[in-house]
Amino acid sequence: MGVRDNFSELFDTDWFITFLQNDVRVIKQLPSIGAKLMAPYTLRVPRKCTPKCYEDRVLPVLVKKRAVRLTKFDYRLSNMLDEDLQRLRCRVNYHALKFTDLIQGMGKLLVERMRMKSKHFIALHLRFEPDMLAFSGCYYGGGDRERKELGEIRKRWKNLHASNPDKVRRHGRCPLSPEEVGLMLRALGFGNDTHLYVASGEIYGGEETLAPLRALFPNFHSKETIATKEELATICFISSRMAALDFIVCDDSDVFVTNNNGNMAKILAGRRRYFGHKPTIRPNAKKFNQLLVNKNNMTWEEFASRVRTFQVGFMGEPNELRPGSGEFHENPSSCICQNSELEVKTGGISNSQNQTSGNHEGNKKENRTEEQSIEEEHKWSDMDYLDSRKQNRLKGTKNDSLLLLMETDQAELQEFFLD
Repeated sequence: MGVRDNFSELFDTDWFITFLQNDVRVIKQLPSIGAKLMAPYTLRVPRKCTPKCYEDRVLPVLVKKRAVRLTKFDYRLSNMLDEDLQRLRCRVNYHALKFTDLIQGMGKLLVERMRMKSKHFIALHLRFEPDMLAFSGCYYGGGDRERKELGEIRKRWKNLHASNPDKVRRHGRCPLSPEEVGLMLRALGFGNDTHLYVASGEIYGGEETLAPLRALFPNFHSKETIATKEELATICFISSRMAALDFIVCDDSDVFVTNNNGNMAKILAGRRRYFGHKPTIRPNAKKFNQLLVNKNNMTWEEFASRVRTFQVGFMGEPNELRPGSGEFHENPSSCICQNSELEVKTGGISNSQNQTSGNHEGNKKENRTEEQSIEEEHKWSDMDYLDSRKQNRLKGTKNDSLLLLMETDQAELQEFFLD
């Protein structure tokens, strides 16, 4: 197994190789054949590829070509693997992958500054960038200009079907707008004194699009507002490194809110389960969009009550997902021993301050020391959640921080809601 050059821009390569030395041999560079370096053959595996699939499809190519580069590899791997392979995935995802000291240090600084502002804070992965909206095929009321701008971006993907914005929205596959996310969070009980960290790239529509969210949450923060340009310049403003900083802050937040079901959101949700449970809220976008159609025909109190009802089962409670259900990245149940109080020390992918409890396979290997570009696929899928009637509405979570961040008196929102 080899690691690419840009891997080292994000991750501690030496740590990765050393940590996995008892599992797989990892090399930094492919060997030479004569005077030339061996060039890997690029191969994309199908979705949900099982071990048998790799034996039948990948192994013959590897034997013939001698080196293979697998694209979009890990999240195309089947969920149905033997437990030893699942646990190896956990050792890789949560222990072997560790950001470089430079990124870790800057991420830790951002978290410390958020904690200086408030003991508790929410992190929101907004995902309202132009490419995300173009890929989704959704429409947000921007008229011909929006259709033209996003339509041009959408042409990058040759195999996409013609967009049907109404159908996509009805099926809950459109990212919520910043205003819609803000209304959802306020309806759930997060007050205007809540400190909100927004992880995002370029927002479509810029500050005008963000204005309603800022109005709903005046304590609005991002890496650009809590770090100076000079500080961010130390990581050279490389997009993958900037995303890594957001990852660290989101990972350490008391409540993480995702606005899509992409890979960063999934691995964060799974990571927050793995290292002692912390809630991850996922919008029930299908129900929420149905509610927005009739927004002007109800009071704020009615709207908020309905939001709280249909978000049951989407609030990131400890037993919300059945073991083995959903994507493995989001629900690494094979690696989590139930009702365990065993504490773990690890250097993992993020900084160590939030890695306090749980039972993890990374510490079971003998002779193992204690202690992505982050790529997202634009993919949407419904998760296998427990029947909402079986959920105990906004209760039963082991995380006091969720309730501490929430309030009930929101009468001041009525005017904003009807605007």
